[in-house]
Amino acid sequence: MGEVVLAAKICHVPSMYLSELPGEHHGCRDAAIAGHKEIGRRARELGADTAVVFDVHWLVNSAYHINCGEHFKGIYTSNELPHFIKNMEYEYPGCPELGELIAAEAVAAGVRTLAHNIPSLELEYGTLVPMRYMHMGVPDEQKFKVVSIAAWCAWHRLEDSFAFGAAVRRAIEKSDRKVLVLASGSLSHRFSDDRDAQANMHSWTREFDKQMDLRVVELWKQGRFKEFCAMLPDYAEHCFGEGKMHDTAMLLGLLGGADYDKPVEVLTEPFGSSGTGQINAIFPV
Repeated sequence: MGEVVLAAKICHVPSMYLSELPGEHHGCRDAAIAGHKEIGRRARELGADTAVVFDVHWLVNSAYHINCGEHFKGIYTSNELPHFIKNMEYEYPGCPELGELIAAEAVAAGVRTLAHNIPSLELEYGTLVPMRYMHMGVPDEQKFKVVSIAAWCAWHRLEDSFAFGAAVRRAIEKSDRKVLVLASGSLSHRFSDDRDAQANMHSWTREFDKQMDLRVVELWKQGRFKEFCAMLPDYAEHCFGEGKMHDTAMLLGLLGGADYDKPVEVLTEPFGSSGTGQINAIFPV
């Protein structure tokens, strides 16, 4: 029987890759990278062999989509921010059988879902960035099998993403996999206007967004997800939630929705990045 061994809400800011490189911003995201490494370490310690990533950087306009290719390998440059991520190499095994099982379970729950094992369907950086740091220094035989799920759901209902997340949990439990589940996306996501981008490299665009993010994190720390789920649609709208925060809805659906009440453990304290709010936090299963 399969199991979700660890679940987390994580950042995937491209400045994490920039942080590795010599220059002005070297080391600027050490705390975020350390959070990713710790999540990977704990997941392996708990026996995780597969990572399922709700990727808010994968945009879809219709249905729910799962990238469950057999193998992922390539060199990635971001077309959004090529001055942040360029020529980033990656290689991970996939897990087609789990992707297919998730799709079947979601369809049975009334959520229109498609699983894809297509070699030319590439991973987005919402998956590639965390996988980079969660695999850093790890031998090939300890690599997670990767399943990436689109969570920038442009024309979807948050209610369906809650239902989809619950279906993911059921599918995992019907599988033979030990799974790390990651909601890869920001808190607030109001990017700074271009003329202010460099000045706001390490801050929020608006004080309103910062204060809302800090309040949300306090609710999470207190396990007050009934209140958070009630405010999520407005929070996503007024604070420009990345991908409308469907990754967060999927994660909470997997954990029990508004009935989830476990205090969250923050590994990387909230921080501003190019105007957006970011965090790494473990949601106890």
